[in-house]
Amino acid sequence: MPLDRRHFLLQSGSAAAVVALFGQGCALPSPTARAAGKGGAPAFTSVPASLRDAVVVPPEYEWQLLYPWGTPTGIAGQMPAFAPDASNSAADQALQAGMHHDGMHFFALDASGDRGLLVMNHEYTDEQLLHTDGVKVWSAEKVRKSLHAMGVSVIEVRRTPTGWQQVRPSPFARRVHGNTPMRIAGPAAGTPLMRTAANPAGDAVFGTFANCAMGVTPWGTYLTCEENFHGYFGGPKEAAKGMTDAQRRYGTVPGSQWVEYWRFDERFDLSRHPNEPHRFGWVVEIDPFDPTSTPVKRTALGRKRQESATCTLAKDGRVVVYMGDDSRFEYIYKFISREKVRPGTDAAARAANRHLLDDGTLYVARYDAGGRGQWLPLVHGRDGLDAGKGFADQAEVLVHARLAGDAVGGTKMDRPEWIAVHPQSGEVYVTLTNNSQRGDPGRPGPDAANPRANNLFGGILRWREDGADAASTGFAWDHFALAGDPAQPGSGARYPSADADMFGSPDGLHFDSGGLLWIQTDMSGQVIGKPPYTSLGNNQMLCADPATGRIQRFLTGPNGCEITGCVVTPDRRTLFVNIQHPGEARDDGTSTQNSAWPDSTTPGSARPRSATLAIRRRDGGIVGT
Repeated sequence: MPLDRRHFLLQSGSAAAVVALFGQGCALPSPTARAAGKGGAPAFTSVPASLRDAVVVPPEYEWQLLYPWGTPTGIAGQMPAFAPDASNSAADQALQAGMHHDGMHFFALDASGDRGLLVMNHEYTDEQLLHTDGVKVWSAEKVRKSLHAMGVSVIEVRRTPTGWQQVRPSPFARRVHGNTPMRIAGPAAGTPLMRTAANPAGDAVFGTFANCAMGVTPWGTYLTCEENFHGYFGGPKEAAKGMTDAQRRYGTVPGSQWVEYWRFDERFDLSRHPNEPHRFGWVVEIDPFDPTSTPVKRTALGRKRQESATCTLAKDGRVVVYMGDDSRFEYIYKFISREKVRPGTDAAARAANRHLLDDGTLYVARYDAGGRGQWLPLVHGRDGLDAGKGFADQAEVLVHARLAGDAVGGTKMDRPEWIAVHPQSGEVYVTLTNNSQRGDPGRPGPDAANPRANNLFGGILRWREDGADAASTGFAWDHFALAGDPAQPGSGARYPSADADMFGSPDGLHFDSGGLLWIQTDMSGQVIGKPPYTSLGNNQMLCADPATGRIQRFLTGPNGCEITGCVVTPDRRTLFVNIQHPGEARDDGTSTQNSAWPDSTTPGSARPRSATLAIRRRDGGIVGT
C-alpha cells in the first residue's frame, strides 16, 4: 500500500517476442523450455474494468465471504462477537480477526485438502473505524486495541457441499499481534542495537505489526513480513535533532509518527528507547500447527520495510528466500542458508529445520543494462562493509541492511513488493508498484530496470538465475509488463501480448501449482477513477500465462479497496483472496467512507470490513482455466 495513503488514513482517522516488444533486456528461455502454463492457460470470461462498489468475478464463478474483521478467530471459550459500533474492547480484538487482511496461505490438514489452516496477515489499522469515537482522544486502551488489530490470524476452515466454512472452535485457532511475546534469533540477537531497558539481553520482544506480504518455508512454517513499522514509533518533535542518519533512513524520527502510541506505551517513544524500532522490520517465523509455539524474528534475513519472503530451494537443497523493501528507491534481496533443508513438513521436519534461517548469506540485487544482473553479498568485512563505513560487525550490517545495500551498490528500485517463483521454470517475478518520484530533482533518474520517470503505474520484472539455480550469484532479467493504459500518450505501458488486459500499480503476486500467475493491484483510493487512472477502474486481480503473455482480468473489487493476499488450494479448485480496506476514505478533507462492503450496499450505513473470499468455478473445475 502506498505510504502517503496510509499516512492520510491514520491521521484522518513467446519470449523472443516479449524481448522485441520491450526493446531491452536479454531473452529468457522460450516458453516451451520454461514449461510454463502447465495445467491450461487462462480460459474464463474476462471482467471489464469497473468502478462498481462490488466484488465482480466471471459469470462462471461464484464467491463467498469468510472471516471479515471482528469475526471470532475460534479459540475455545473465547469467541466475542463483532460489535458493529466498534465497542469491542482491546481484549476482544485480541481474539478476533484483525483489520486489513493481507498476505495469506492455506496449509492443508488432510490429503484431500478439504480441511486446512488459513493463515493471514493484518497489515494496519484505520483508527477512525476501529474505535467508537475515532482518535480525537487517545488512550492506553486504544493503543492496545490498535496493536491487537494487526499481526496474524490462524483459522481452521473446511470444505462442505455448500462451500467453505470456518471451524469454531478449533485447536489450531490463534491470534498473533502487537503484544505477543516473541523470540529474536540470528546474528543480531543479543547485540547492542537490539538491547532495551525492558530486555537487556536483546533476545525477546513484544509483538509484530505492519504485517504485509508473507512466505512459506519448505518445512511448513509461515513467514510474516513487518513492513511499515516506522510510523508507529514517535516522540516529541524536538528530539528529532539527535537522530542518526540510520534512523532517518528508516523513518524512525520523533514527530513523524502516524499514531500517538508513544504517549501511552513507553516503548514507542524514540527519545527514551531508541533501540526499540531495531527490533521491528524483520521476517517472523510462525508454526501454524502449534498454537503454543513462540514466533521468532529471523535477523539473518535483514531489517527493512519487509515485503515478501518467498522461499524456494537451491539445487543443492539449501533454502533461498527472496525479499523486497517496499519504499521508493529501495532494494531487492535474497538470503541463502548455509545448511540444507531436511525434507518434510511434519513436526520432526519443522524441528530439524528451525535454525536454517539463522545462518546464511544475505545479498542485494544489482540490475545492469543489457539484461544481466548480480547478487552482491552483504557480509561484514567485504566490499566496504566495515567499521570505516559505520558497520562494526555483521549485526550492524543486518540491522541497517538498507545502508549496506547503498554501500555495495544495489539497484534502487520502484517500490519492490511481492515476489513469486514459477513452479516449473524457477523464473522469479517481482512487482514494482510505482514511483512518482523517479527522476525528480535530487532523486535517481530512470535506469534499465526502472525505465520510466514519474512512474505512476509500476510493472512486473522477472529474472532467471544462472544455471536455473536459486543459489547462483548471476542472473538474466527483463520486464514482463510495464503497467498503465497504452492508449495514453507517453504512458510507456507495454504488455507481453497485444490483447492483455491492462492494470496499474501491481502489488500481490502468486503462482499456482499449474504455472498461472495471479496479479493483484493496489492503486491508492485517492487516485482511483481520476485521470490518468480513469480507465483502470477499481483495484483488481488478473490471471496471466507467462508462456503466452496472455493476461485476463479475473476480479474487480469494491470502492476504495486493495486486492491482496492470494492462495490456491492444492487441488486448484478454490482460490482464496483478501479484500483490504474497502471504503478507504477519500482525500477530500473528510473521513467519508465510500463503501460499507460487505455488510451493506449503502456507504455510511455500516463500517466497511476487510475480509477473505473463497472463489470457485460453478462447475467445480480448476480455477483460472
